[in-house]
Amino acid sequence: MGIEDRIKTSRFQDDWHKATINILYTNNWLSNLLEDRASRKSITLQQFNVLRILRGQYPKPASNSTIRERMINTTPDISRLVERIVTKGLVTRTKNKADKRAVDLLITEKGLQLLEELEADMNLSTILSKNLTAQEAQLLSDLLDKMRGEV
Repeated sequence: MGIEDRIKTSRFQDDWHKATINILYTNNWLSNLLEDRASRKSITLQQFNVLRILRGQYPKPASNSTIRERMINTTPDISRLVERIVTKGLVTRTKNKADKRAVDLLITEKGLQLLEELEADMNLSTILSKNLTAQEAQLLSDLLDKMRGEV
């Protein structure tokens, strides 16, 4: 089913308009799918993203600013987001020894285990591979990079 059928329209100003609508629709579709999968483990998609960032830093700690720079979806309140995953025991927070205003964040063993349990579901390979070949997935990724002017 094409985007025209999904949003029940046949009129776009031009192909760029159609592509914009399709990208936005697909982003929402993917976000909802991932949010649903993350919620099965009682976390949000943003919390999952923070855990992935911290796992990438592991065993070194990260700061709130490091997380803010690497987030896929920006959020104005990193501190509150981090507080929620600290409360769940997925991350520890300690004062930074060099900068007393900063905090060091480190993923816990529980956080690493949660990521391991979620990883296969969250990368969507099973869904994407039903509709795209590996070559098409690479082309799509390349085109998205090109669209952002990053190639």
